[in-house]
Amino acid sequence: FGFGLAQFSRIKEELLRTVSQAFGQRYLLDAVVPGGTQADLSAETARSLAARIAATGRQAAELRAIYEDHAGVRERFTGAGVLTPELALRLGVMGLVGRASGQALDVRNDIPSAPYDALSPAKVVRQQGDVAARVAVRFEELADSCRLAQALLSSLPPGAHRTSIEAPPSGSFGTGLVEGWRGPVFVALEAGPGGAIHRCHPHDPSWQSWPALEHAILGNIVADFPLINKSFNLAYSAVDL
Repeated sequence: FGFGLAQFSRIKEELLRTVSQAFGQRYLLDAVVPGGTQADLSAETARSLAARIAATGRQAAELRAIYEDHAGVRERFTGAGVLTPELALRLGVMGLVGRASGQALDVRNDIPSAPYDALSPAKVVRQQGDVAARVAVRFEELADSCRLAQALLSSLPPGAHRTSIEAPPSGSFGTGLVEGWRGPVFVALEAGPGGAIHRCHPHDPSWQSWPALEHAILGNIVADFPLINKSFNLAYSAVDL
């Protein structure tokens, strides 16, 4: 589906350029820092970012209509790479792949913390567990992410974007859990002398999903492996975490 690839690549690039203008970097890998955020958003850049997100949502909706009207693509996706809800439950699959296979789990809803406790993210779930179901979950979660981002941008509080915090005492231990787009990302952290990191263990949800991919490709033609693999879209490095 070369047309879809080209259009989504364009949409992604437009969004990254707007993010770069707003935050000074294309990917926000270190945007959240101890005590707040790395950079502040002016009212003007917030409006620019909100406009780009709105455009992203509109264009994605148009592309979904084209995808759903494309009989050849629908036929290729439907029934390919099935992960049954029963197997997804046994393997502990979460996130996008899990929700496409009947696992109604989302940390933002199930263990809500600010700001998600007030935003009520949509929990998108399908039962079919095939490539088509994973695509449908992607489209609907993209649309809801646009809604959430717009809501957050329109309610940014005034004041400083970062405050100073004290270094934790040596031996302090904490855990964090956040819903990433692949599923829950868990981090355990132990502080050392002077607030240095003594021990850190990150857990990526791809770790649970790789064995599920092995089951999903069984019974499919070899040519469908890249399609099924990319519908899971797992992190290759995450198995090492």
